[in-house]
Amino acid sequence: MSKNPWIDVSIPLHNGMHGWPGGPPTSITMHLGTAKGDVCNVSAINFNSHTGTHMDAPLHFLHGAKTMDDLPWDAVIGPARVVEIKDRVAIKPAELKKLKLRKGERIIFKTRNSSVSWKKAEFDKDFVYISKEAAQVIVDAGVQTVGVDYLSVGGFYKDGIETHHILLGAEVWIIEGLDLAKIRPGNYDLNCLPIKFQNGDGAPSRCLLRKR
Repeated sequence: MSKNPWIDVSIPLHNGMHGWPGGPPTSITMHLGTAKGDVCNVSAINFNSHTGTHMDAPLHFLHGAKTMDDLPWDAVIGPARVVEIKDRVAIKPAELKKLKLRKGERIIFKTRNSSVSWKKAEFDKDFVYISKEAAQVIVDAGVQTVGVDYLSVGGFYKDGIETHHILLGAEVWIIEGLDLAKIRPGNYDLNCLPIKFQNGDGAPSRCLLRKR
């Protein structure tokens, strides 16, 4: 057994959590409750497929593309590299070229989002994102999976659609909404399992990291 514990880097689902502006709100209510005399506790949950920590399937932006059913398990289970990005605006080619990205890698980007964006009461429109130019560098390197520490690989004001199209068009699997505040850059084991939504365009996921 490894001496290093698994660390949960998922965002907990809760009432009032902020998501992408315009999306349906997350609602968790008690359908049955022992406190009110019911025989058991059962919650009713309403949320969208891109709530909190989640994955994007190519279908999210590309009509007729692969769905969550097509996710290959080796994209989300296995060695991963957590890299820290210093740029406070976007992940750009200049920093990526220093990382020497490799074919088949699972790359997780830690930015200021983990220490700043998640602490804000409202959605942070100025989160660090992957620029469309950086997305092309990732595709050209043959990376199979990318993870980011806020709710989108693309920016709110810029490159939101373009970055998704470049990555998903090359079938790079995307994990969004990670909390990496307690994670240092380095080599890890990744275990990220999405909810099994049939023909899903995305799915909330539980993601764990363990230091190698």
